[in-house]
Amino acid sequence: MNPVDISNVTVAYDRKPVLQEVTFSVPEGKLIGIVGPNGAGKSTLIKAILGLVPTASGTINIYGKSYRAQRKLVGYVPQRGSVDWDFPTNALDVVLMGRYGHIGWFKRPGKKDTQIALQALDKVGMKEYANRQISQLSGGQQQRVFLARALAQDATVYFMDEPFVGVDAATEKAIIALLNELKAQGKTVLVVHHDLQTVKEYFDWTFLLNKRQVALGPTEEVFTIDNLQKTYGGRLAFLDQQVNQPFVQQ
Repeated sequence: MNPVDISNVTVAYDRKPVLQEVTFSVPEGKLIGIVGPNGAGKSTLIKAILGLVPTASGTINIYGKSYRAQRKLVGYVPQRGSVDWDFPTNALDVVLMGRYGHIGWFKRPGKKDTQIALQALDKVGMKEYANRQISQLSGGQQQRVFLARALAQDATVYFMDEPFVGVDAATEKAIIALLNELKAQGKTVLVVHHDLQTVKEYFDWTFLLNKRQVALGPTEEVFTIDNLQKTYGGRLAFLDQQVNQPFVQQ
C-alpha cells in the first residue's frame, strides 16, 4: 500500500483548471521533489491532498484511506509566507500544536508532549529559543520552528511547501539533513521545490508538474533535458552544457 495514491485529480479556481487529471503513486521511504514553473499547481497539489482546497474530480488516498481518516500519519510544513507570524505565541507552543493529533484539541499537552516538542526544537537547533515569540525570530528560525512542529507530529508522510525559500545557508543545510534523517527512518517526504540546480543533490525521486503530470520517478531517470523542456518550455536555460545544470530564465 503506497503512502500516497492520486487518481485523475482535477482542481479548478473559478472554473479555470489549475491541476488537470493528475494521477500518481509514490513509494515509501523516498524524498520526492515536486518541481515545475510558477503557476504549475505544485502548492495546490499539496493542499488538495490535505483537503485544504476542494477537488473537482478524482480520488486521493493516504495508505489506502482518505486524508481525514489518516490525518495522524501526515505532517505538513506550509509556505512561510502564508503564516501569520505576528500571532502572539512562542516557539514551544507552535511546536506543541503538532501534538494535538495525538492528544486531541481539548486536552492540554502533558509532560511527555512537552518533552517531545523540546526534543524536536533541539533537533533543528532551536531549543534555546523555545520561549521566544515567533515574531521575534528570523525567517530561517521561523522555518526551523515549523519543521520542529512537523517532527513533533511523529508522522509517516510529510508534505513541505517550499521549505528552502528565504532561508539562510545554515538553515538550508539543517533542513536537508533533517529530510535525510526522516528518509532513513522510512518516512516519505514530498517537497515543493523551485531550485533546479539542487534537485539531483536533494531528491531521489522527482515529480515534474505543469498543471498536468509530466514525469515521475527516480531523479536520475526523469530529471532530463527533454522532460525539463516539456515542463518549463522556453523559460529553461542551462548554466553549463557539460553538466546540464538547468535554471529558469526570469
